Amino acid sequence: MKALLGIWVAVLLGAAGWIGWDAWKGNSPSIGGPFALTDQNGRTVTSDSLKGKPTLIYFGYTYCPDVCPTALLLMETAVDQIGPDTAKKVNLVFITIDPERDTRELIKGYVSNFGETFIGLTGTPAEIAAAAKAYRVYYQKVPGKDGSPYLMDHSSIVYLLDSRGRFVTHFTHETKAEQIAAALKKQL
Repeated sequence: MKALLGIWVAVLLGAAGWIGWDAWKGNSPSIGGPFALTDQNGRTVTSDSLKGKPTLIYFGYTYCPDVCPTALLLMETAVDQIGPDTAKKVNLVFITIDPERDTRELIKGYVSNFGETFIGLTGTPAEIAAAAKAYRVYYQKVPGKDGSPYLMDHSSIVYLLDSRGRFVTHFTHETKAEQIAAALKKQL
């Protein structure tokens, strides 16, 4: 278990470092890209359909025991701190990295726990892999032990995109809601 945690932390730090290095070097980080996935209501959502509002995106899975619900709560809290109508002015997006289990119905119930404006997205394994690659998201299935269900090892980063769908910055699990709110407020 400690080895798995160590690998997860190394991957998270590596992804954050890679993004940070690009930004520090003055390069426009090549994060994000076109995707077409299915939302919790069966509608197709594309990267283009999210344009017009700033967007917070998180890749995770509904069976996640800790970091995923924490990240989504952090996103919701940041939006709530800005003001009561802010949730209507921002896209809050959850993209599953476990399309095998995360059905539209399951995602619908899951994202509703974090606010009525959350968009939960799923797709085929190939569609999810393409979206994850565009955002530099690491994920891998980890077999369960003693008959327990499998888990998904994954990076845990919240991405902020501007209203034109361009990457602005990212946040790790150590980020405070106030920091996300301040960055998001600049995009409104």
